[in-house]
Parts: sequence; C-alpha cells; structure tokens
Amino acid sequence: QVQLVESGGGLVQAGGSLRLSCAASGRTRSSARMGWFRQAPGKEREFVATITWSGGTTYYADSVKGRFTISRDNAKNTMYLQMNSLKPEDTAVYYCAASNTIMVLTSISGYDYWGQGTQVTVSS
Repeated sequence: QVQLVESGGGLVQAGGSLRLSCAASGRTRSSARMGWFRQAPGKEREFVATITWSGGTTYYADSVKGRFTISRDNAKNTMYLQMNSLKPEDTAVYYCAASNTIMVLTSISGYDYWGQGTQVTVSS
C-alpha cells in the first residue's frame, strides 16, 4: 500500500502561482510513476502531468504545458506541481496518484493509489 497526502492548494488571483506537494509513504518503492489529476465541478477527472520516479521523465496535458512543472524529490518521497500563470479554468480539486506501471501515462484507471485532493481556486 502507498499513502498519498496532497498540500499547497488555496485561493490565488489569475496570473498567480501555487506549488502543490504530494507526500508519499508506505511501499513507495513499488511505484514506478506518479501523476497529478484534477476535477472541476461538474466535470470528469482529467490528467494534468506525470513523472517517473527513477529518471524523472515528464509528460503534460496540452492545457498546462509551459505553465506547470512537475518534479520529484526521491529522498523526501515527495512530488511537486509548480503552477504558474494560473487561469480561472485551472480551478479544480487536484489529486496526486501513484502507479505501479511505468507504461501508464494519462489513464485514470492505470493509477493504483490516490490522495484525498487539495482545492485550487483561481479568481479572475
């Protein structure tokens, strides 16, 4: 089992920045890949970004490319999402997730463990 706890959400004005953190504990060595997803009110959960634990290879949704940066600190078992130039449409609950399968990228069903989520609200 892997436990994930997100933090860092909050209220920010459009154009501002936030950094989300995801602390992992438990059997973290079994996780090949970590990711961020988000879910806005009335919408389905969607992929945001993903990173491999070993080599740090990243992949982003087109909607956040160039604005968000995913990173990880293996020593701290923590993943981050630096969000810059935030827009009102970025408002959502952000979830971190872990997958035992490195080939998984954007598929929600491919992730085995999920955090409880952290709210990000961007005001216009």
